Amino acid sequence: MSLSNATEAAALDVFLRGVDPAYRAGATQYLALFKSDPGEAASLAAEADYTGYARVALTKATAWTGTSSPYTNANLIQFGACTAGTNALTHFAVVDTASGAVNMMFSGALSATLNVSAGIQPQFPAAALSLSAD
Repeated sequence: MSLSNATEAAALDVFLRGVDPAYRAGATQYLALFKSDPGEAASLAAEADYTGYARVALTKATAWTGTSSPYTNANLIQFGACTAGTNALTHFAVVDTASGAVNMMFSGALSATLNVSAGIQPQFPAAALSLSAD
């Protein structure tokens, strides 16, 4: 798991200046899938692009479970089924918008490459995704 550069800077602002990032107040965050590591710069160039893909909305208060590191997804997360195109997905990220430019909070590698083609619906059972502060 990796914190984005923006999240690292926001954490310093919180701890040292008491300034909350704008995205903290929102009740919703989004899960995005990637064909390669988006990196700490939060590059969207490798975001999934199969037909039927869209980021999945997650309610902050209930999306993740854990009392310390690591946190895992609390429930089944389902993306749209692929109707055309193919992707070999290797990473996920938690972001603040449903589409377009983002503030990426965290990213991580999937445990295995997820090959998506027509008829495949990417999904992650509860506890399949893990985020830690290590």
